[in-house]
Amino acid sequence: MSKRKGLLLDQQGTVSAALHDLELPEWEFLTLTTLDAARRALSGKVPLVGLVVFDSARDWPVRELEALIARHPIEWIAILGRGLMRDTQLAPLVARNFHDFHTLPLDRERLLITLGHAHGKALITRAASGTAQECGRFGMTGNSPRMLELYRQIEKIVTVDAPVLIGGESGSGKELVARAIHSHSERARGPFIAMNCGAIPPNLIQSELFGHERGAFSGAHQRKIGNIEAANDGVLFLDEIGDLPLDLQANLLRFLQERTIVRVGSTERVRVNVRVIAATHVDLNRAVAEGRFREDLYYRLNVVHLKVPALRERPGDIPPLADGIFAEHSHQKAPQVKGFSSEALRAMQEYAWPGNVRELTNRIQQAMIMSENRLITVADLGLPIGEGAADARTLDEARATVEKEIIVSNLRKYRNNVSEVARQLGVSRVTLYRMIDRLNIVL
Repeated sequence: MSKRKGLLLDQQGTVSAALHDLELPEWEFLTLTTLDAARRALSGKVPLVGLVVFDSARDWPVRELEALIARHPIEWIAILGRGLMRDTQLAPLVARNFHDFHTLPLDRERLLITLGHAHGKALITRAASGTAQECGRFGMTGNSPRMLELYRQIEKIVTVDAPVLIGGESGSGKELVARAIHSHSERARGPFIAMNCGAIPPNLIQSELFGHERGAFSGAHQRKIGNIEAANDGVLFLDEIGDLPLDLQANLLRFLQERTIVRVGSTERVRVNVRVIAATHVDLNRAVAEGRFREDLYYRLNVVHLKVPALRERPGDIPPLADGIFAEHSHQKAPQVKGFSSEALRAMQEYAWPGNVRELTNRIQQAMIMSENRLITVADLGLPIGEGAADARTLDEARATVEKEIIVSNLRKYRNNVSEVARQLGVSRVTLYRMIDRLNIVL
């Protein structure tokens, strides 16, 4: 039977010796004495459980320790010396960052229960994380019917070398789809050059696309290779193609027909082998009808058409998307933030997301940085609470809300003096710390 792996941060080595004396046959601990050593060790295979020994309240630099804990998905257990559970500086640190704690001296049976619970929780967390990571294809997240249809279309597109036109709302992930087509096609080893046609001044677009020779115009001090030429043997992604000026549309059409370009200021034709993938959030059919987009260019680009679904059209994909964003930006989050509340996940699925995945990412990043809670709330995300949400609360939820308001109010009044607040509320300090932990209150 293979042993369960654990990490032990123990400056003095006293707990390491005590663990050895306890004889825990199912466990094997790597003992380290510094945070630098822990960082190096965790750069490889990460164990499921970590122990941090506090012989005193100031053994470890708080910011460095919290950064280490936040960066690695381990269930951490604090080992506390005598009397430290009541230390007003250490208690908030433990409440914010640790799965559980164990007071010295070590008790074999109690410690085995604590370790077993932490190990099981870590397995559940990793299984859930693995499910989220597997929920999708081509580097995209989602198993909704709309996304499954998109995956089936991409499977067909990557086997051919025709132009592609991707439609979809702003922020829905059109460039992500273009990159997926590139990376899974025969051009994967070639470059992927992205250009936003709406973000470049009209007088510079021709030079950006086709390049220019030295002296072609004022300020052209040397030859510049344009984006089409830079994408040779690869993919040119033209985002917001609907914003391309009409005169440049004619030049782009000529390139698609002849597969050659002429740099500004030159007469030499350069042959280029490029696959063009274009994207737009506007209705190009209407733009053609209104004379804003060339019909012949539209048909050249629209050989294969893809539609990226809006986020509101696939609400079931939002939880794994949110988990993926949280994991990707975990290095930026406040140390106590561990994930999303159930109410926040429900609100995210009910919200219309006019900015699509880009807005979802923005709101989650902001909440991860600014939240003072352990679990990100609806308020942290700045989302509206659905109708009837307040009436749907259970009695326990309503009681918890009132308790939290009273405790937070008194903590502010007495400047986070836990002893004084406990006296005012008629509870012990230990009870108050448990309530602070349960209610996700940050001191």
